[in-house]
Amino acid sequence: MDDDDDDIPQLSSHTLAALQEFYLEQQQREGMKTSQGFNQYSIGSVEEDWQLSQFWYSDETASCLANEVVVAAGKGGRIACVSAPSVYQKLKEQDGKDFSVCILEYDRRFSVYGEEFIFYDYNHPLNLPENLLPHSFDIVIADPPYLSEECLKKTAETIKYLTKGKILLCTGAIMEEQAAKHLGVKICKFIPKHSRNLANEFRCYVNYASGLD
Repeated sequence: MDDDDDDIPQLSSHTLAALQEFYLEQQQREGMKTSQGFNQYSIGSVEEDWQLSQFWYSDETASCLANEVVVAAGKGGRIACVSAPSVYQKLKEQDGKDFSVCILEYDRRFSVYGEEFIFYDYNHPLNLPENLLPHSFDIVIADPPYLSEECLKKTAETIKYLTKGKILLCTGAIMEEQAAKHLGVKICKFIPKHSRNLANEFRCYVNYASGLD
């Protein structure tokens, strides 16, 4: 009798079930992407990359923020999404609405969205295309990738360059003082949620009378 199989590590039934569930989810995602009904703008169509500090908003939060910036921008308004791809995606789902939008993002996977994608590295806040004119957006919504004053300060340079005035900032609650210092924004009552629970509490900040209070 061969006892070699006894030396092979065996996965518990719980671990096997978890693995099977994971692979099934992957297959379902890939199946969606290849089906005719796949929406390239749906949240999750581009998966989070935690190494890039990416954490997508919940669908409800993304919808709320998208609706807010559309109202704030006004009819025919221009909206810039700085490091906020899930809001951009939700805005694109509102096809036919009277506004225009672009996405400034470090992750080049979002270049699939064509001319509306603008490569953006917060370390070079004003390294922007020539056709991106100063103060040419009715509102800028931004979600700096890191909870540091350096990241916020540099992202703020970009925001102030782009906006005609209105700013909607999404960042950690611990950044309230720095947000006021660099952008003159105040915290809102609305609390944004992410598709995955994060350790740090997130909040929204604005410098105009918004619908988030």
